[in-house]
Amino acid sequence: QVQLVESGGGLVQAEGSLRLSCVASGRTGSSYGVGWFRQAPGKEREFVAAVSRSSDNTFYTDSVKGRFTISRDNDKNTVYLQMNSLRPEDTAIYYCAARVRPGFPVPRLMGQYDYWGQGTQVTVSS
Repeated sequence: QVQLVESGGGLVQAEGSLRLSCVASGRTGSSYGVGWFRQAPGKEREFVAAVSRSSDNTFYTDSVKGRFTISRDNDKNTVYLQMNSLRPEDTAIYYCAARVRPGFPVPRLMGQYDYWGQGTQVTVSS
């Protein structure tokens, strides 16, 4: 079992920055790819970014490329999402997810993940 807890969300003005954190506990040594998803009101949950186990691979959805950076510190069992130049359309609940099976080094689909956090709210005002 792996437990994931997100933090760092909040209210920020457009063009501002936030850094989200996701701390893993439990069988963290089994974590492979880790990712961030988001869900805006009335919309489906969507992929944002993912990082491989050794951080040698990352992948981003087009709308956040150049603005968001995903990183991980395996010694601290923590994954980060640095979000810069935030836009009102980035407003959503942000979830981190972890995969504990090999394969899909940089998972991009919800079904490729095994554990999920409870989410942290990010609100960007115009």
